[in-house]
Amino acid sequence: MSSRATFWRALIALAVVAVSLYVALTTPARLGLDLRGGTRIVLETRDSPTVTADREATDRAMEVLRRRVDGLGVTEPSLARSGERRIIVELPGLKDPREAAKVVGRTAQLTFHPVTGTSEGPAGPPGKDGARVLADPDAPGQFLRLGPPALTGDGVEDAEAVLDTLEGRGWTVDLSFRDDAAKQWARITGEAACAAPADPARRVAIVLDDAVVSAPGMQSSVPCGAGITGGSAQITGGFTPDEARDLAALVKGGALPVPVTTVEQSTVGPTLGAEAVRASAAAAVIGLLCTGLFVIVVYRLLGLLATVALALYGLISYAAVVALGATLTLPGLAGFVLAIGIAVDANVLVFERAREEFARPGGRGGARRRDLKSSLRTGFSKAWSAVADSNITTLLAAGLLFVFATGPVKGFGVTLAIGVLASMVSAMLITRLLAEWALSVPYVRRRPELTGMAGPGRLRERLARRTPRLMRHRRRWLGICSGLLLLAVAGIGVRGVEFGVEFTGGRVVQYAAERSVDADTAREAVVGAGFPDAVVQSTDDNGISVRTKESGDDEQERIRGALDDVAGQLTVERDDLIGPSLGSELRLYALIALGVAVAAQLLYLSVRFRWTFATAAVVAMTQDVALVVGLFAWLGKPMDSVFLAALLTVVGYSVNDTVVVLDRLRELRRAGGSIPLESLADRAVAQTLPRTVNTGMGALFVLVALAVLGGDSLTDFSIALLAGVVLGMASTVFTAMPVALVLQSRYPESRGAGGAGRVKPAKERGRARDRSGAVV
Repeated sequence: MSSRATFWRALIALAVVAVSLYVALTTPARLGLDLRGGTRIVLETRDSPTVTADREATDRAMEVLRRRVDGLGVTEPSLARSGERRIIVELPGLKDPREAAKVVGRTAQLTFHPVTGTSEGPAGPPGKDGARVLADPDAPGQFLRLGPPALTGDGVEDAEAVLDTLEGRGWTVDLSFRDDAAKQWARITGEAACAAPADPARRVAIVLDDAVVSAPGMQSSVPCGAGITGGSAQITGGFTPDEARDLAALVKGGALPVPVTTVEQSTVGPTLGAEAVRASAAAAVIGLLCTGLFVIVVYRLLGLLATVALALYGLISYAAVVALGATLTLPGLAGFVLAIGIAVDANVLVFERAREEFARPGGRGGARRRDLKSSLRTGFSKAWSAVADSNITTLLAAGLLFVFATGPVKGFGVTLAIGVLASMVSAMLITRLLAEWALSVPYVRRRPELTGMAGPGRLRERLARRTPRLMRHRRRWLGICSGLLLLAVAGIGVRGVEFGVEFTGGRVVQYAAERSVDADTAREAVVGAGFPDAVVQSTDDNGISVRTKESGDDEQERIRGALDDVAGQLTVERDDLIGPSLGSELRLYALIALGVAVAAQLLYLSVRFRWTFATAAVVAMTQDVALVVGLFAWLGKPMDSVFLAALLTVVGYSVNDTVVVLDRLRELRRAGGSIPLESLADRAVAQTLPRTVNTGMGALFVLVALAVLGGDSLTDFSIALLAGVVLGMASTVFTAMPVALVLQSRYPESRGAGGAGRVKPAKERGRARDRSGAVV
C-alpha cells in the first residue's frame, strides 16, 4: 500500500513539475505597468442631464474609449470595467501620459455647424435650438455665430491624421462619412457655397466639445447647392503630428454617452520598471540562496533536498501565475519573494517533527527507534494539521487583499495565495518524495547523522535539559506587552498617522534630476512656485519626490519648471494621481479589510480550537498590527496600499506562528493527564521554538534582501514585514500563550470537551512528571 501511494505521489509530482516547466518556457509573464512602464487611468462615469451612468452606459463608454485608445497606436492596451461606473485603462509604454489622459477622458461631442455670421462675443452655452457663439480659431479675439448642429460625429466612418504635402497644409485630419451623413455633408457645404465669397456664412464650423477646431470656407470650385460630394472632408488648423493623431482618435472613437472624470492616474517610466524587475529578481535569488544555505546547515541532507524542493516551488508558483494570466506587479513580485519564506515553514515543521519522532524513546527497555523512514512519515503525518491551519490563515489574508484591494496590491494577494498553495505541494509532496528516496539508500540509512534527523539541534538540546518556565511570569509578560501597546498608541496620537496618497487623494510625482539637489533647496523652489503645502523629498540617484493635494497638469508644469532651475532637466519617473473620493473609499476599504481579517481569523480559529485559544491568537495578532502601525507613526513613514498589503500579511503570519504553538499545546493536553496547563504551555513553547526560530530566519533572509535590494518602492514594505515577523514570533510566546492561560483559568472546560482536563489551582501545582518520567 505504501509503495503504491509513493508511486502515485511520484507520478503526480513529476506531472506537476513537467507541466510547470513547459508553461514557464512557453508562456511569457504578463507584467504590470509598474514593471514595464506605462500609464494606468481609472475613469468614473457620471450622470448627464439625459443619460444615467448605469452599467449599460458605462459599457458603451468603454467601447468608445477602446476605439480612441486603438487610434493612439498603443501596443497591447487594456480596458476593463470595475464595478458599475469605473473603467480601468492601461496603456503600456506610453510616452506622454498626460496627453493620453486628455484624449481618453474627453467627452468628444463632435458637431458640424453652419456659420450664420460673426459676433463681438463672448462665447456662451448653446441655445435651445443648439445655436451658439464660439471663438474663431482663425481670427484671435473674434467670434462666430453658429446655427444649430446639422451633423454629428456619429456620422463619421473614419478619421485619419495625414501629412498634406501637395497643398502644403501640413498635418490635417481626413474624414470620411457614412451614406446618410455624406448626403448631409453635401447639403451643408452646398448651402454654404451659395453665400458670397466674403460672407461668413460661406464657412462650416467643426466643433469638438466647446471649441471650434476648424472653420473652413468653401472654395470657389464647390458648386452651389451640390456641395462637396463623395463623403469626405478635411480638417485643417496647423496641427502638430501629435495633435492631428489625437484629434483623429477622438473623432474616430466617437462621443462618450456619459461624461467621465479621472479618479486615479498612475504613470511609471520604463526605466524605473526595469530596475524594479532587476531588484526584485536579485532579492529573490539572494533570499532563496541564503534561505537554502541556512536550511542545509541546520538540516543537512534533508535541508539540501528541501532546497531543491524550494527551487521547484519557485518554478511551480511562477508557472501558475503565468498560466492563470495573472498580472505580475511590483507588490506581486514582493508576494512571490515573501512566499519563499513561507514555503520554508512547512519543511521546517515536518523536519522538526521527524527529529522528535526519531529521538523519542520507544520499544522495550527504552531503546531508541532508529527507523529513519518511519520517523519521517510520522513527522509528515503529525505536522499536517499545523501546516494546514497556518496556510489557511495566510490564505484568508490573501483572499481579503484580493477582495478589498485595488490595482497592483490585488496582484500581491494573487501571488501570495498561489505561493502558499505551491508551498504545500512543494513541502508535502516533492520534499517527501525526495526525502523518502534518500532514506532508502543504504549508505544514508547506515549514517543517520547525515540526514539531519539524528541530532535534535543545539536549541532543542538546551531546551530539553531545562524547559524555561516562561508562563510562571505570564502577568509580567502581559504588562510589558501592554506598555509596548501604549507606546504605539502614543506614537499614533503624538506623531499621527500619515496616510499615503492612495488613502487621502492628491498627486505624487517622482522626478529624476540632471544633477543632485538637496531636499531643502527643492522644497524652496516648489514653495516659490506657489505650493507651500507640498511635501518635497529627495531620493536616491538624484531623485526628487513632490506630493501635493489634487492638482492638474498645469500646476505640475509650474512645479517642474521651478525644479528645472535648481536641478537641471527633469524626467518624470512616476506620476500618481488619486481623486479625494477614491482616496476616502480606499481608506474605508482598508479599515473594512482589517476588521474582516480579524473576524475571519477569529471565526476560523474558533472552529479549529476552543474559543479561548482563538481569542488569544486574535489578541496577539491585533497587538502585532497595532505595534507595526505605531512603529510607522514614530518613523513618520506613509501608510499606503502597499503598507496595507504588508499589514494583512502580518495578520496571516502572526496567526500562522501562533497556530503552530496552540496546535502543539492541544496535542499535549490530550495526552497530558493531570499535568497543569501552565507546564504544558511551557513545553509547547519549548518544543516549537526551534521551528519558530528556523522559519523566522528563513523569512528574515528574504525580507532583508528585499529591504536592501528592492529599492524605494519595497523598502517600507520590507520594514513592515520585518517588524511583523519579529513581533509575531514574540507575541506568540509573550501574548498569545499568557492570554490563553488567563482565559482558560477563568473559563475552564469540562473533561468531556476534548479530554483536556482543567487548570489546577495554584496550591495544587507542583513539579509533575509526564508519562515518560521527565520532570515538567
